[in-house]
Amino acid sequence: MQVVDLMTTDVITVSSETGIRDAARLMFRNRVSGLPVTTPDGTLAGIITEADFLRLEVDRQEGVTELGETVGDVMSPGVVTTGPDTEIYEAAKMMTFQDIKRLPVVDDDSRLLGIISRADIVSVFTRPDDVIEDEIREDLIRRVLFIDPDQLDVSVANGVVTFVGEVGTRNEVRLLSELASRLDGVLRVESKLAWRYDDGAE
Repeated sequence: MQVVDLMTTDVITVSSETGIRDAARLMFRNRVSGLPVTTPDGTLAGIITEADFLRLEVDRQEGVTELGETVGDVMSPGVVTTGPDTEIYEAAKMMTFQDIKRLPVVDDDSRLLGIISRADIVSVFTRPDDVIEDEIREDLIRRVLFIDPDQLDVSVANGVVTFVGEVGTRNEVRLLSELASRLDGVLRVESKLAWRYDDGAE
């Protein structure tokens, strides 16, 4: 699954000239923790987040005389972004290592296409078991291994995949388990498969 499959495309944005209070109202009203800042042609210029407002409040209480009045005064210009074809796994890594809650999704010209959040990635783990099972049977067993899915017993319960039956080679057992474990929503694979020919796979 890729970022384009989960990202929100109806993104609330502001410009660098938007007033701070207006941006705060937008965030509060729409219950979002950050707003992409775009230019008139849709190019991403920065982002304003809750953290920016926290810093603004600290400055206000500490008597800083020149407080920002527009989004452009306080926004973070160095934005971590991703592309629509990025795998969800890679997006999750970026959010984890960069300690950020959202990733603006841009095209090759830095124009904003959407945004993906931590909540979007959490939704991957809500995939129904029957959807996962169908993907395993049709996409992995039938189209990758060229095996009739009815020859194997496949079950998925709470994200745990169980295989029972017999396939042609030891390598096919390894491959099926490895591919299934990478599917979105799969937590663990339990393979009870036997093979007719040991082709030396590790």
